Amino acid sequence: MSQKNIFSGVQPTGNLHLGNYIGAIKNFVKLQSENDSKCIYCVVDLHAITTKQDPQKLKENILETTAVFLASGIDPSKSIIFNQSMVPAHSEGTWILSCIARMGWLNRMTQFKEKAGKDKEKASVGLYIYPILMAADILLYDATHVPVGEDQKQHLELTRDIAQKFNTDFKVQDFFKIPDPLIQEKFSRIMSLKDAKNKMSKSDPSDASRINLTDTEDQIHNKIKKAKTDTKSFPANEKDLNKRPEIQNLIGIYSSLKSQKISDTINRFQGKNFSNFKEKLSEVVIEHISPISKEISKLKSDKGHILQVLKDGSEKAEAIASEKVKKIKEIIGF
Repeated sequence: MSQKNIFSGVQPTGNLHLGNYIGAIKNFVKLQSENDSKCIYCVVDLHAITTKQDPQKLKENILETTAVFLASGIDPSKSIIFNQSMVPAHSEGTWILSCIARMGWLNRMTQFKEKAGKDKEKASVGLYIYPILMAADILLYDATHVPVGEDQKQHLELTRDIAQKFNTDFKVQDFFKIPDPLIQEKFSRIMSLKDAKNKMSKSDPSDASRINLTDTEDQIHNKIKKAKTDTKSFPANEKDLNKRPEIQNLIGIYSSLKSQKISDTINRFQGKNFSNFKEKLSEVVIEHISPISKEISKLKSDKGHILQVLKDGSEKAEAIASEKVKKIKEIIGF
């Protein structure tokens, strides 16, 4: 079996939560244990500055995001962990690829339209060309597979378009690998505990809407106890969940953390009341998140260790990415 080169990144914007863990980080840990996978996980701090950041807070968030990776089980001896800004090849590669990408492709990116809002003139150029930086992130490491959510799938399509155009324009078939998406079919979107129409988000003004990875056991218990449900009885089958998004979300969280089917969870709690289910859900979330929370706290007290992990990872990443940029320069005539 050929080796999978896996690349993914997380923005260091603080307050990583249960949705980030179930939707991405839990899967990162699983992927690194597969014998045919080489994993590269990046703290994408260059992406973070597409919107204004407080410099001191950004530094803290880079360290905290790295601590979350480590505390969750991503092992720097098995995976490369680094932050973008320490590898200049990302910025250099982005400029070259921006000369390959077409305006029409970028104009189709729906995420820019959503993030820029009605007044696009005030959005940064960085926010507009951010998908090209994402393409460089992926292509410089010959990534064959990229774990993405539905909201990033369009950006990966752009990456594929850029790679194919470069290969065709310069007659270098297979120079850039054409990456495939790794889409988590179930539990990829964890919703707010207060309103299941919205994703669990660190930007939600209500802290009660999410389980932060740094929450204490009491905080987790209280948030789940107060999580929105409805007045109906516990669902009898999966079909019952279709018009009950809050219940579907809570059952999804439980099922993901227990690594079991939703139908198994329904069978386990059928006929019981929601207070019983929430109590068991609290226990499962605490079982998974509390050790991570404690380890994050421990790691953050040793910044030197985190910085060393990033330094070591960045050196490994730079060796790969700079070599790819060197080859790109030769191909285009520099």
